[in-house]
Amino acid sequence: MTLNKSLAGWGLLVVLGLNLRPILSSISPLLGEIRLATGLSFQSSALLTSLPVVCMGLVALVGIRVEAQLGERRGIALGLMMILLACLARWLLAQAPALLATALLGGAGVALIQALVPAMIKRQFHQRVPLAMGVYSASLMGGGGLAALLSPLVASHFQHWQAGLGIWLLPALGALLLWAWLPLGAAKNLQVTAPLQGLRNRRAWLLALYFGLVNCGYMSMVAWLPAYYQQLGWGVLPSGSLLAFMTIFQVIAALLMPALAQRGIDRRPLLTISLLAQTVGYLGLLLAPLQYPHLWVALVGFGLGACFALSLLLTLDHRRDPREAGQLAAFVQGVGFLINAVSPWMTGWLRELTGSFVSAWVVLTVTVIAMLVVTRVFSPATYRSAAVPT
Repeated sequence: MTLNKSLAGWGLLVVLGLNLRPILSSISPLLGEIRLATGLSFQSSALLTSLPVVCMGLVALVGIRVEAQLGERRGIALGLMMILLACLARWLLAQAPALLATALLGGAGVALIQALVPAMIKRQFHQRVPLAMGVYSASLMGGGGLAALLSPLVASHFQHWQAGLGIWLLPALGALLLWAWLPLGAAKNLQVTAPLQGLRNRRAWLLALYFGLVNCGYMSMVAWLPAYYQQLGWGVLPSGSLLAFMTIFQVIAALLMPALAQRGIDRRPLLTISLLAQTVGYLGLLLAPLQYPHLWVALVGFGLGACFALSLLLTLDHRRDPREAGQLAAFVQGVGFLINAVSPWMTGWLRELTGSFVSAWVVLTVTVIAMLVVTRVFSPATYRSAAVPT
């Protein structure tokens, strides 16, 4: 890449990533006001987080066909347009069915972009894939944190919760204009590997299940962390800022851990550290939530930020060809995000069943400990010598 094209590529990674989580994280700090205005129950309101993630999974599974029909240029532009329209509808419409519809529309837009970006990273940053994945992941998580922090402030300024959700059409519009201006993104791919081939490969399934389970805590935290601390007596702004505080450590981990991963080919040591951080954080939320809340949230955020970037990097390691790596990443994200979608719904269900979030932290802790055991399977010797068929 030339210098200008290289800088444009890095800038686009940041801009695209910033737009992929506000559709989720802007909901949580305002959930009390949304439930009061719409009459949604805890379990039903969890759909505002779960439905976009379901879309992420389903669209990622057909991402190869999307690339063939649209190409990266049109596919990512369409995704940004869908996010923009979803945010605009949230500003204008206040009914529960409309909110659920925007969750589907915005989630499909996020899914289109997430399905197409890994192949772009593998192709344009072929010598710096770990660092590029870190920048992309950090931007993605940073956008989520900004939305959690700023949405209640915007809602307070305009004296309406809808403004806190709708304001995120502005960065989507900016990203759309930038994407249209910069000559990046591949054309259509007319030679498509059938996505269902992934269904016949055990390693592809293992990577997908692993990606889903090591990252499922993020969706529960985004959906319910502010509500958990509001139940413990915190206000709307402090609880939302706690989610933003978690994001700081997600961003740090998403930048630091892939940069460290650049020095070697074995991802297991860094993944182990990341999962241990999650484990300690969940145990802290379970056993001493009010004593050291920022410490537990920081550990969870660090672990989640690292796991997202490292698990995607681990997936890309399994393929040398950028397009094939993107196809495998699409399958892994598709199945993984469908698993992720269950997490906030399950947390809301457990909250209604037991009256607290304690049981949800127990489930997440057990899940992460199980993934610590699974991590040992991913020795580079099992995938570096030959490509893994998908």
